[in-house]
Amino acid sequence: MASAPPRQDGPRLAPGHRATLARSVRLLSAFRREQSEPEYFYGLMARDTVAQLGSYTDLDGATVIDVGTGSGFFARALTAAGARCTGIDHDLAELTAHNVPGPNTLVASALALPFRTGSADVCFSSNVLEHVPDPWRMADEMVRVTRPGGTAFLSFTNWLSPWGGHETSPWHYLGGDRAARRYERRNGRPPKNHFGRCLHPVSVSSALKWARNNDDVTVLDALPRYHPRWAEGVVRIPGLREIATWNLVLILRKKT
Repeated sequence: MASAPPRQDGPRLAPGHRATLARSVRLLSAFRREQSEPEYFYGLMARDTVAQLGSYTDLDGATVIDVGTGSGFFARALTAAGARCTGIDHDLAELTAHNVPGPNTLVASALALPFRTGSADVCFSSNVLEHVPDPWRMADEMVRVTRPGGTAFLSFTNWLSPWGGHETSPWHYLGGDRAARRYERRNGRPPKNHFGRCLHPVSVSSALKWARNNDDVTVLDALPRYHPRWAEGVVRIPGLREIATWNLVLILRKKT
């Protein structure tokens, strides 16, 4: 299995973002409120993620593309940080799930981003990669639209993490199809994130391999999104990282 790419010198954990144990507990506890209080959950996640992104690049005045923007929680947090944000999502229902779509929002595919090469200072995506049938094509598109010297932030839930099956977890460990059938029997409806249709098994190792072999980027960081800083080394342990990482973040710098 591929080892994690070596960490490069670069901005690291600015004062606005601290990967502490208390932060980890706060974020993981918030998952219990995702369905009942989506505004609270996604608002908290968006603010934390934008602070994390801001430790690698200046967002004030930056042009940002939010790939898989959904209801726009991250786009609003990016805008609040001073960015000029454009969001895309392939599903109009997702764009309108919680409110009216925000400004500069497009219905488009993450596999063919409707932007010129090198047009964005930052290309950002949170928890979308596992929902597209060709994840590394999406990742390549994100790199393509990022300008030389710009930043790509790519985060996803890996399949073998405890939450890899999304609402069918932890039964996805017995197989995605079996987990989907069990969910439908118990709830009288199929899961929103149906294995093989809109949920696909993406591994930490495949992400590290793609990043390592991509000649257009330098890897600034590869880390578990919700973990405290002292636990980041789990990404470097083959096998264990597929379960313990939970959610992987790749922060990439487009080469000049």
